[in-house]
Amino acid sequence: MFEKKTVSYTTPDLTKLQEVIIDAKTRIYIPAGADVKEARSRYFARVGLKKL
Repeated sequence: MFEKKTVSYTTPDLTKLQEVIIDAKTRIYIPAGADVKEARSRYFARVGLKKL
């Protein structure tokens, strides 16, 4: 019959990413050296669209 494929997930390497703290509960990860202000504004723009 059919054989099940094993599911393998690869997690990103956090040593190559930079943590951006949005608020007390929310943290996002961006590539090291990327603009923190730009990442924050893109996050708020995306979250703002979900609330509409």
